[in-house]
Amino acid sequence: MERYDKGNMVLKRVRQPKAEILEPVPLSDFTMEERRKNLLRAMEEEQIDCLIIYGDLEHGSNFEYLTGFLPRFEEALLVIHRGDTAFLLLGNENLKMASYSRIPARAVHVPAFSLPNQPMDRGLSIRDGLLKARAAEAKRIGVVGWKLLEERCTGQEELFDVPYYIIAALKNLAGAGTRIINKTGIFIHPGHGIRTVNNCNEIAHYEFGSALSGNCVLNGMNQVGPGKSEMEIGSSLKIWGQPNSVVTISAAGERFQGASLYPGRKRVRIGDKLSLTTGFKGGLTSRAGYAVSCKEELPETSRDYLERVAAPYYAAMAAWLEQVKIGMKGGELYQLMETVLPKEEYGWSLNPGHLTADEEWLSSPIWKDSGQLLKSGMLLQADIIPSVPGYGGAGAESGIALADEDMRNQLKECYPKMWKRVGDRRKYMKEELGIILHQEVLPLSCLTGYYRPFMLDRERAFTVVR
Repeated sequence: MERYDKGNMVLKRVRQPKAEILEPVPLSDFTMEERRKNLLRAMEEEQIDCLIIYGDLEHGSNFEYLTGFLPRFEEALLVIHRGDTAFLLLGNENLKMASYSRIPARAVHVPAFSLPNQPMDRGLSIRDGLLKARAAEAKRIGVVGWKLLEERCTGQEELFDVPYYIIAALKNLAGAGTRIINKTGIFIHPGHGIRTVNNCNEIAHYEFGSALSGNCVLNGMNQVGPGKSEMEIGSSLKIWGQPNSVVTISAAGERFQGASLYPGRKRVRIGDKLSLTTGFKGGLTSRAGYAVSCKEELPETSRDYLERVAAPYYAAMAAWLEQVKIGMKGGELYQLMETVLPKEEYGWSLNPGHLTADEEWLSSPIWKDSGQLLKSGMLLQADIIPSVPGYGGAGAESGIALADEDMRNQLKECYPKMWKRVGDRRKYMKEELGIILHQEVLPLSCLTGYYRPFMLDRERAFTVVR
């Protein structure tokens, strides 16, 4: 642990990362078929006769995982039977999407899933739609929302995070002896959820979004300057029409004034706290520090920001990146963070790392005493958020993938451009930043490990002194 003493974190001149040339990697038919088979296998293991998967724009990733599309501004249900029959219950404007579904599914028109006051004179009620989808025939029905409810809570299998009117309709048609239970964990449980481990094609697919977020934040950091507005800088954080997985942050000075979450007209001043964040499918990149070029420009009460907050934070980030590996228990990674950056002193409260996918936060295997293993194919965010009273934040959140030797060989063969980017990032982190990764750790962004707490100093960044 001596390596991760804050005194070994040195702000020095380094070569800045370069934005990368990227192109999207589509999900293959093989991947989509593998996803379907994995789900059917999990349903068999858990003796689920029928699985009902809810989707809307913000909570649709489990739905999209199989169909390939989100229901956009409407709601939808995907009903899958253990015998491999599937139905799509769709509103007025998504009904046409059934023919594009990546898995075979019969369309059922349910206009109640449409926007308010749209025509309701055709199609079926929610209850009758479920009836047509043969939900009434099942004796053990699983409902999939989007989050994991407290597992230690009594009766948690009967707690649902989908709209009540859907549960009410389902209970209305269910026969005697039918059990309706929460089965979101079948997708996202950090120990056995089918979405928590990715194949080679999925890692390449998600690397695009993670790397794109890195490009955007690098561009945003290089746009920062006195007099620049949050909106001007924030324009760097959206690109190519890609959907963001989080609310974009471009915030100078005090955040949330007037309850505002979004970049506004506020202009950067020397000494301001500064936060930049953007995320796409596959990963998020976030940087937080001060709009200064040296410590003399920091607010007088925060002149020791480097020693008090930024250097200890970077020590924890370096420890996270260097120690994470396949087979590690989530509790071990948690304890590493507690050792290097004690929670009581540095005020972090969330899981110090989590899984990512289409969502920015899928679930997390990392908590105190967690026995969940980190596996090949997992996508992880190094997400540690210190909060020390009287100081601005420190942040260098970026993503990685874990890949065993077989998966690394597949990536090298099937996605040589991505593999070269990964190799270039690993080399940069070692030679410029002094961060040495386990061979199974694949940085997913040009900014992974790169942190300059003084945003106006574009030449110096933190490094680990060996």
